[in-house]
Amino acid sequence: MKYLYKILLSGLLILVLAKFLPGIEIKGIPPVLVFALVLALLNVFLKPILKIITFPITLFTLGLFLLVINVVVVKIADYLVDDFAITSLSTLFIFSIAMSVGQSIINFFFKD
Repeated sequence: MKYLYKILLSGLLILVLAKFLPGIEIKGIPPVLVFALVLALLNVFLKPILKIITFPITLFTLGLFLLVINVVVVKIADYLVDDFAITSLSTLFIFSIAMSVGQSIINFFFKD
């Protein structure tokens, strides 16, 4: 049940970010929830693999390459969901950072 709350709160966070960031196009509420679900699945399955593969680069950049990994995961989720689009690269970076911070806060309150 906690996972459902986390996905719903992530969807709410996505709606708030879409309202305030230019360059995010959504077509209703269902694509936002699908995007939140796809993003959660990618964070569970793909992100750890990317972290392992890029460990030397991440170590060399003192962890800053993790921002690039977050952007790549968000872009893949954007590609997989049809009615959701992030059109500019700067918005993609800001969205990725804001989602990371927001999901950290959500995970703090809904610990597993």
